[in-house]
Amino acid sequence: QVQLVESGGGLVQPGGSLSLSCAASGSFFYVFSMGWYRQAPGKQRELVATSLSGSSTNYADFVKGRFTISRDNAKNTVYLQMNSLKPEDTAVYYCNAVVRASTVGPLMAFWGQGTQVTVSS
Repeated sequence: QVQLVESGGGLVQPGGSLSLSCAASGSFFYVFSMGWYRQAPGKQRELVATSLSGSSTNYADFVKGRFTISRDNAKNTVYLQMNSLKPEDTAVYYCNAVVRASTVGPLMAFWGQGTQVTVSS
């Protein structure tokens, strides 16, 4: 099992910044990717950004140039720096990790409990 503990989030004014972090712990052999998704009320969960085991990153178009994902592999922690926040960024942000539990096991996805980000004046 893998536990994902998120921190950060909160209330910020439009144009402001917030930082999220997510630490993975538990029993696993290899972390394939870590990333962030979000879900606004009445909408489906959507990809925000992901970081693969190398240095490859992937961003949703609506956050390119504003959000930056980074990862500390030694700590199994992923960060999301969010700048120039907009009211439409308001959502619950979920951490996601895809891991391989053993050398020959399948990739498995795990989710954090979510953290609220509210952008409002």
